[in-house]
Amino acid sequence: MATGADRATIFALASAPGAAGVAVWRVSGAQASAAFAALCDRSLPTPRAMTRVRVRHPGADAAFDDGFAVWFPGPASFTGEDTLEFHIHGGRAVSRAMARALSAVEGVRPAIAGEFTRRAVEAGKLDLTQAEGIADLVAAETDAQHRQARRQLEGALGCLYDGWKQEILTILARFEAGMDFPDEDIPAEIFARTRPRLEALCRAMTAHLGDRHRGERIREGLRVAVTGAPNVGKSSLVNALARRDVAIVSRRPGTTRDVVEVALDLGGLAVIVGDTAGLRETEDEIEAEGVRRARSWAAAADIVLTVIDARTWIERGPTGVDRAGETATASARRLIVVNKIDASPGARLVRPAGPTTASAGEPMGVKGEPRVLAAARPARSAASAPVVFLSARTGEGLPDLLDALRRLSDELLGQTEAAAITRVRHRRGVEAAQESLSRALAQEEVELAGEDLRHALRSLGQITGEVGVEDVLDVVFREFCIGK
Repeated sequence: MATGADRATIFALASAPGAAGVAVWRVSGAQASAAFAALCDRSLPTPRAMTRVRVRHPGADAAFDDGFAVWFPGPASFTGEDTLEFHIHGGRAVSRAMARALSAVEGVRPAIAGEFTRRAVEAGKLDLTQAEGIADLVAAETDAQHRQARRQLEGALGCLYDGWKQEILTILARFEAGMDFPDEDIPAEIFARTRPRLEALCRAMTAHLGDRHRGERIREGLRVAVTGAPNVGKSSLVNALARRDVAIVSRRPGTTRDVVEVALDLGGLAVIVGDTAGLRETEDEIEAEGVRRARSWAAAADIVLTVIDARTWIERGPTGVDRAGETATASARRLIVVNKIDASPGARLVRPAGPTTASAGEPMGVKGEPRVLAAARPARSAASAPVVFLSARTGEGLPDLLDALRRLSDELLGQTEAAAITRVRHRRGVEAAQESLSRALAQEEVELAGEDLRHALRSLGQITGEVGVEDVLDVVFREFCIGK
């Protein structure tokens, strides 16, 4: 890949496209100063100081806009190259004029997705995990996603892996020194002394990998499957959670044929709720495919909401929910939702096994049923799943469901502030490094163990972007937006 003065100078709109009060255009590369001279017809401004400018097409007399410019001479810039920013008006016509003007400068071309950040990585300004933190920060929609992206951008993940690499390098250096004396017992002695450090490193990687995919879940969103028989109010419940009509509600069974996914912000946590087809035996080919997809989606979910009609709850009791929840996997958290209590107010009188939502001495609601307090914990079914009573139509009990979902989310994600794996490629890299360390511990020859340590270093280096990353870079920066 071309570097420095050999490669093209790039430009892009760094702010959001469309009409706006201010638009930020970024230019990076050896021709950035030439671009400024061509568009502003004046000498370069004071570095890192906002300077008023009039912007024109190269060679034209009249300006098409006026605004501000900021000059960042390399290497003290984001990309490590000479970088220029224009802060001008964000109208569509102005943006078109700016793109034409920059394209007219020799050696300057539009940037591709992620090219600015890629150049920052290549210049050593960021490691690859920090670059991914930028992408996650731009895409963050919830508080949890924002916090995690900020920690990754600040280097929490990269520092952890760098620490591991330094430890491996220290051990490897001792191996190399010992191999200079092959006829003595020094290599075996060094291997014995460093074994506890290698074992501690393996344990640290095991703990890091055993995070229950916390980082990926925060970044991508917890998957919550809404399952149950037809006409129990699944779609109504999803609409109530989304506070808008996202799913079709009908009295006709089998209305939902495919999984309807809704992205929600649940108390600062990203959640993807899936409204699934009603679970029943059917000869209808299309509905049967919907049932199959419902079971598949629920099997991969983090939390499964099994929705029960309040009348069914009264007739069958807690033991009648077991089959309704058959889609929940052993790793998923399950929650029983008894819906339509507005039509069956006696549903709460059916006592589940375990603690109830209203204890003795609490005030009674209408018709003698226990009043469920908003702050009370859900009841427990015979299958030890929490139970929440609600009406998706009236909204009664919805706060209880949200509280229960938050508690289950906390159980899944934990409260740790440790650096979290956020991508599959991170996890695969750590797994490969751990496997290499395990092989090293099983070796009898120091030379073979040293080779395994070098494999571990390469695996960690690929995560941070230090070694063998050309193909990895193409994949990573393909996900970026233009201008970053």
